[in-house]
Amino acid sequence: MSRYSHRYHVAVAAVVAINLILPAPLFGQTTPAEPPPTPAASPPTTTQQVAPLASDPVPAAQPSTPQPSASTEVALKLPRDLSPWGMFMAADIVVKAVMVGLVFASVLTWTIWFAKAIELMIARRRMRAAIEALNQARSWSEAVARMKGRDYGPAALLRAADAELRLSADAMSPTGVKERIASRLERLEAAAGRSMIRGTGTLATIGATAPFVGLFGTVWGIMNSFIGISKSHTTNLAVVAPGIAEALLATALGLVAAIPAVVMYNVFSRWIAGYRALHADAAAEILRIVSRDLDRGAFNERPAERRRAIAAE
Repeated sequence: MSRYSHRYHVAVAAVVAINLILPAPLFGQTTPAEPPPTPAASPPTTTQQVAPLASDPVPAAQPSTPQPSASTEVALKLPRDLSPWGMFMAADIVVKAVMVGLVFASVLTWTIWFAKAIELMIARRRMRAAIEALNQARSWSEAVARMKGRDYGPAALLRAADAELRLSADAMSPTGVKERIASRLERLEAAAGRSMIRGTGTLATIGATAPFVGLFGTVWGIMNSFIGISKSHTTNLAVVAPGIAEALLATALGLVAAIPAVVMYNVFSRWIAGYRALHADAAAEILRIVSRDLDRGAFNERPAERRRAIAAE
C-alpha cells in the first residue's frame, strides 16, 4: 500500500509540476494570438495603398493641362478680328495690294457709271428735242432759226451742212451737194459716237481682268496658308482658316469689281447705240430739208451773197 501511495504522490507532484511549468508557454502562445487584430488592422494599410492608386490618374490628367495652353497659344497667333477689315489688315502685302487695286477698280467703275449715265441721259433728251424741232421746220432758213443758240447735237450737224452749202455756192448740183453734206454728217455722227463711248473701254477692261486679279490674290493667300501649315507642323483648321479666308476675300472683291462693270458696259452699249440712232435720225432730217430746198431752188436765189459771205470768212 505504501508503494502505491508513494507512486500516487509522485504522480500528483508531477502533475502539479507540469501545471506550474505549462502556464508560461501557454501565455507565450496567447500573446502572439492577440496580434490577429493586426491583420484586421492591415486593411486600412491596403486602403492607404489603394489611395495612391486612385490618385494615380491625377498625374495622368496632368498632360491634359498643356492642351489648353497650346490652344491658347494658337488662339493668340490667330487674328482676333475676322471681319473684312480685320482680314485685310492681317493679309500678306501682295494680297493687300491686290485688294487695294480691286477696290480702286470698283470705285472707278461706279464713278464712270454715274458720269456716263448722266451724260447719256442729257444728250439723248437734247437730241430728241432737236429732232422734234427739225421735224417742224419746212425750210432751211426755218431750221437754222430753230437751232439758233444751240451748240450740241443736231445744231453741229446743221452748221456743218450750212458750211458745205456756202462752200458749194458756185456748184449747186443737187446730187453733188447732198453727197458732200451726207459725208460731213457721217463724220460728225462717228465723232459723236466716239465721244459717247469714251470710258466704256475701262469698264470692259475691269470686267474682263478683275476676276483673274482676284484669283491671283487667292492663289497667293492659299500658298501662304500651306507654308504656314508646313512651318507649324499642324493641320489644325484654326491655323489654316484665316489665310484661306483672306484669300477668298480677294476673290470676292474681284467679283464685286467685275460683275457691275460687265453689267454697266452692256447697258451703256445699248444706250450709245440708241444715241447713234437718234444722231442718224437728225442727220437724215437735215438731208431731207436740204433736198427740199434744192428742189425748190432756194439756194440759187442769191448766189452772189453766198460768195461774198464765203470771201468774208
